[in-house]
Parts: sequence; structure tokens; C-alpha cells
Amino acid sequence: MGIRRDGGPLSVPASFIRDGHPMTELHGTIVVLSDLHFTDDEIITWLLETDDVLGTSPISALRGGSKV
Repeated sequence: MGIRRDGGPLSVPASFIRDGHPMTELHGTIVVLSDLHFTDDEIITWLLETDDVLGTSPISALRGGSKV
């Protein structure tokens, strides 16, 4: 999963990568959000923006060991 900006190459946020590989924790979260009809852009935005309930971004919570 990535995003294209201004028609450029597909980019993956660096925070989605751990030890040179996509974070395995992202798979389930992406599946659930896709099932809820989020677009790829909406999923990336949701993962990166601060969530008031979490007090941090969902990707930061995942990187910290929480399940979101």
C-alpha cells in the first residue's frame, strides 16, 4: 500500500517499514479498514493522523506494540 503524489512514483510512508520490511501489524488493520470501505488514501491518512482517543497516531500506537 502506498500513495502517489502528483502522479509520481508509488511511495510508502517510512513509518510503515521496520527493519527494511513492511510492519506485519499493518496487515490486519488494513484488512479491517478495507472491509469498512476505506480507500488506500483514507487508510494512510487514518494511520498517520493523531487520533484523539489514542492520543497519538494509529501507526505510532502499532509501532509501540498496541493493537488498533
